[in-house]
Amino acid sequence: MAKNGKITRVGIVGLGWAAGAHIHAFNSLPNAKVVAVCSRRCLNAEELEREYHTPLRLYNDYAAMLRDPEIDVIDITTEPSLHAPQAIAAAEAKKHVLVEKPLALKWNDAVGIQRAVKKNKVRAAVGFEVRFSQQFTLLRSVVDQGLIGDIHYAEVDYYHGIGPWYAPYRWNVTKKDGGSSLLSAGCHALDALLMLVDGPVAEVRSLATQSKHKIFAAYEYPTTSVTLLKFAKGNIAKVTSCIDCHQPYYFHVHLVGSEGALLDNRLYTNKLKGLKKQWTTLPTALVDSGDVHDHPYAAQFQEFVDAIQQNRPMALTDLDIAMETFRVIFAADESVRTGKPVRVRR
Repeated sequence: MAKNGKITRVGIVGLGWAAGAHIHAFNSLPNAKVVAVCSRRCLNAEELEREYHTPLRLYNDYAAMLRDPEIDVIDITTEPSLHAPQAIAAAEAKKHVLVEKPLALKWNDAVGIQRAVKKNKVRAAVGFEVRFSQQFTLLRSVVDQGLIGDIHYAEVDYYHGIGPWYAPYRWNVTKKDGGSSLLSAGCHALDALLMLVDGPVAEVRSLATQSKHKIFAAYEYPTTSVTLLKFAKGNIAKVTSCIDCHQPYYFHVHLVGSEGALLDNRLYTNKLKGLKKQWTTLPTALVDSGDVHDHPYAAQFQEFVDAIQQNRPMALTDLDIAMETFRVIFAADESVRTGKPVRVRR
């Protein structure tokens, strides 16, 4: 039980792969509880209670769920094409909103969510939980301590083959719900890069291609993209989003600064005297899995719930912060379509 006795009550719409991990994460917190789920499927209350160890009210009608006065937060884990209308409806119903990535598949839809959230004075967050991982918490701390100086070049790359063995594959292959390689999954890498490198992105140039392997033939959009970013202060970066690879999951990080560099979990710095002139391995847990059950949801959800209860913006994955990431993603996807550099709109 929370120290102040306050429990934030959560309703989840879309009972799929991510939702199960969300339920366990929310219910692990001292001041939150999942109390309802909404799904198009016919659900059995007793079976769900056995699986998730908590009673859940069941809805097949999203509008009815939004009318439930015993729900404070709507957690949206449905297919991406539903995110925008469901998030806007939740905000209009005066519910706080958590949206799994991607926030939306069109920039105007993302803006619509932001407007609804501000109009109705609710809190909103986006599923960029990598920012709460031990690895990226440590890397940001190293940057803040000045151990690698001013970053003039950075790479953050996402390699994760998403084939039929991956639960969301059936809808992820479609343009309607997958959108692009960046929107589908590589958004985590681009968002992590923007967490580590300060300053607005001024311009992007992106190219895309696709594996010829039959497994990935069902994809309706290019499954590998490379995006070059130029920041307003002149530093540059690269983000690869590769969801058609045959290799273990790999979240690559390389930051090059005026006083050193970071490579995944390794540090080289001129700032610490007495170090050998070689990489120093930093003890941390690497982001090395695409399985939702390995994601740091609990830390992210705790911050979100605390922000709601304290009536303040949440750190790291607040909607306004996430909008900056999607601003760059949509510019990158426009560059793929046009074959030209794109200025990032402000």
